[in-house]
Amino acid sequence: MRTTLLCLTVCCLSVTVSVDGGGGGSTSLPEENGVLLLKKDNFNRALRQYEQLLVHFFAPLSGDAQRLALAFRGAAEQLIGSEVKLGVVDVSKETELTKELNATTPPPLRLYLSGDRHNPVPCPVFQSSASIVTWLKRRAGPSADIITDLNQSDRFVASEELVVLGLFKDVELGPVEVFYAAAVDLPDLSFSVTRNQDIFRKYDVTQDSVLLVRQSTPVQVLTVTSQTSKEDLLSFIAVHQLQLVTEYNGQTASRILSSPVLNHAILFVNKTDEGFQTVYSAFQAAAAPYRGKVVFVMVDVDEPRNGRMLEYFRVRESEAPMVRLVNLTSHVTYHLPSDTLDTPTVIAFCQSYLDGTAQPKMQSEVLPADWDQKPVIQLVGDNLERLAFNPDKTAFILFYLPYSEESRSLFPLWEELAQHFLDREDVVIARIDASANDFNLSMRERYPALRLFPALHAERVVAYTGQRNLKDLVRFLEKEMDRAKMDRAQEEEDRRKYIEAQKAIEAKEAKEAKEAKQEL
Repeated sequence: MRTTLLCLTVCCLSVTVSVDGGGGGSTSLPEENGVLLLKKDNFNRALRQYEQLLVHFFAPLSGDAQRLALAFRGAAEQLIGSEVKLGVVDVSKETELTKELNATTPPPLRLYLSGDRHNPVPCPVFQSSASIVTWLKRRAGPSADIITDLNQSDRFVASEELVVLGLFKDVELGPVEVFYAAAVDLPDLSFSVTRNQDIFRKYDVTQDSVLLVRQSTPVQVLTVTSQTSKEDLLSFIAVHQLQLVTEYNGQTASRILSSPVLNHAILFVNKTDEGFQTVYSAFQAAAAPYRGKVVFVMVDVDEPRNGRMLEYFRVRESEAPMVRLVNLTSHVTYHLPSDTLDTPTVIAFCQSYLDGTAQPKMQSEVLPADWDQKPVIQLVGDNLERLAFNPDKTAFILFYLPYSEESRSLFPLWEELAQHFLDREDVVIARIDASANDFNLSMRERYPALRLFPALHAERVVAYTGQRNLKDLVRFLEKEMDRAKMDRAQEEEDRRKYIEAQKAIEAKEAKEAKEAKQEL
C-alpha cells in the first residue's frame, strides 16, 4: 500500500558554509539542492532565520520516506525564492532532536511558523511535489479558484478525472469558508467555487452545495449549511471520491487507506481470466448498497507489484477469484465462505460482517522450533491464547507489524524488558506478528499495540497506553501483577465458596433422595 534518498552519505554532500562578514558574524546553514540539512545544533537557528520552515523528518530505510523524499526535493526546486524554506531531519541520526520535537510519529512533514518549535502545522499526506506546492499556495490563499460563467465551469469539470465544485450564494463568507478550509487539506484535488446562477440551474441546485464531478458528470452532491463542519466535508469527499470498486495500485493506495471507512471488501482476481468481467460486475453491483459502510477494492493477482498485498493476506494466485473482508483497525480478516461470487452472495457476506455474525478467518504462522528459547518469546496464532490466558503466568505481549518502522523500533525495548524479568518464571515477555496471525482480540488502536494478560482464571486483557520506555513498562507490569494477585486471592475464595455450595447442594439432594427412597 506504498530512487534516491534526499539525504545521501555525508561524504557525498555538497555543503557550502560561509561566514557573514557583518557585525552579526552569523554562519549560513548547510544545504543540499536548496534543502537545509537540519540537526540538533542548527535547528533553532533555522527557525529564527525563516518565517516558514517546512521540515521532512525521514527514515532512510523506509519506502514511504523515500517516495516522499523525492516529492520533497521536487518541491524545493519549485519553491526557490519563495517565503517558504525546506529542510530535512534524518530521524535515524538525530534521535535526540526528533524526540524533543515529538516527531517520532506521523505526520513526517511539519510546517513551523514564526520560530515556534512547539506548535507545528501538521501536513496532509502528499502524493507529489505538486501536492506540496499546492498545499502551501492554498494556505496563503485563495484555496479555490472562482468561476464566473458556465463556459469556465465546463472547462473546469472537464480538466481532470475528478474535481470538486462548490456552488455558494456567497463566495466570501458563511458556509463557503468550510469549503475553502477543506481545499487546503486536499491538495491532490482541484477545487473551484461559483455563485453563478446558470451553473446552479445546470446542476439543479438551489442551496449551497458541494459537487463531486467525475469526467464532467456529477457523482455526488452534499448540501452545506451553517452546521456543516470541515470534517463533514472532508469525510464526504473521502468516501465518494473512490469509484464503487477501486483497483489497488500505486496511485490509489493512499486514497484507499486514507478513507474514513475502515471496512474493506477486497476482490482478489486475475484480470486476464476469461471469467473476470462476470466476477467483477457481480462484485461492483454488490458495492452500491454499502457506499459509506464498506470500501470495495479489486486486487489483480497477475500484477507483480501487488505481491505484497498477496503476501499480507496470504493469498496465492491460484486461489483467485476470492473475496476477503478486513477492518483496518482490528486487522481481523474474514473470508467469503463460498466459491460462488455472484452479487447476492457478496451482499449476504457483507451484511453478515456488518451484523457481527460472520466468522473471522483464523490463520497462524508455523510455530518456530526455538519459539520459547529466547528472552522474548515469539508467538503465533495457534499458541497465543494458550500462553496469554495461562492462569499461572503474567504475559506482556507486543502485537507488531513487521513492515512498520514504528513496530520495529520497539524491538530493542522489548528485549530490555525481557532481560529485566528474565529470572521471573511467572512473567512472560512475548511478541506476535499481527499481519500473519489472527486472534480473537479487539484492537482499537493501530499497531504496534501492547497488551498485558494477568495471571488469573478470568480472561482479563489490559491495554498499555503509557510512555514506551523501560521504567514505565516495568512499573505498569508490577502494578498490574499486584492487582492481579489480590484478584486471584478473591478468585480462589470465590471458587472455594462455590465448591462448598455445590457440595452442600449435592449432599442435600442425596439426603432427599435417600429419604424419598426410604418412604417408598
